[in-house]
Amino acid sequence: MREKVGKKMSKSMGDLPHALANQGELEQEFSGKEPAVFLDYDGTLTPIVDRPEDATISDAMREAVRELAGRCPVCVVSGRDRKVVQELMGLDELIVAGSHGFDIWSPEGGNIRLGVGEGSEELLEEVKARLESGTESIQGSLVEPKKTSVAIHYRLVSEDERPEIERLVNGLLEEYPDDLKVTPGKMVYEIQPKIDWDKGKAVLYLLEALELDREDVVPIYLGDDVTDEDAFGALAGRGVGIFVGHADDPEVAGRETAADYVLNTMQEVERFLGTLAR
Repeated sequence: MREKVGKKMSKSMGDLPHALANQGELEQEFSGKEPAVFLDYDGTLTPIVDRPEDATISDAMREAVRELAGRCPVCVVSGRDRKVVQELMGLDELIVAGSHGFDIWSPEGGNIRLGVGEGSEELLEEVKARLESGTESIQGSLVEPKKTSVAIHYRLVSEDERPEIERLVNGLLEEYPDDLKVTPGKMVYEIQPKIDWDKGKAVLYLLEALELDREDVVPIYLGDDVTDEDAFGALAGRGVGIFVGHADDPEVAGRETAADYVLNTMQEVERFLGTLAR
């Protein structure tokens, strides 16, 4: 059994045990308990793609999630807008936390009002306009407005123009130091209101709001991005964090993690969810 310490443990990606190869250990974690499963979308249920609109979930993965949701609580926690995630998933039985947990919806209660991030609409509109204007001549850049943030994607931007994207983002942070923060991801900067809220706090909030913060429930979080580390850390000592990806991926190489296990591919995620459902 892994050591329960009740705080964030930082470890090397390459040292994580494989979740499928260590099923016996995981079964001990779940023994006599109900799983509550939290899933990132991009990079976890679908591969990372050049354009966000192309990240479509496979029929097999959708069916694996549907089957699991019929047996235990399942929530998708994504940086995408909540309504976009719901459209992409095409499933009505899921709890969905969009915009890094700012916008939460459940099939039983509908939209869960948090009061977090409200009143920032005008500022985010200004951020969107400034980014669009500043990247107008940068080929491959993509400004994605969301309900409670604005994302600037630069995966398709040439190496020599990427510093200009960073300069634009830093300029906004310097201009609004008390109002804005940035969350870096895989070839994307997410500019958000400067509020103490993240995926980890969203998961803890959901566990309490859905009455899953109990001794007979084990929360499990699967994610691949740096934003998912907040959730891994929040569940350290009380649940299971599973990183999705390869330790030798250049985008994560050298990164420390608070996750407990690893799954390397979408196919392994699908197998793991199927195992949980059974």
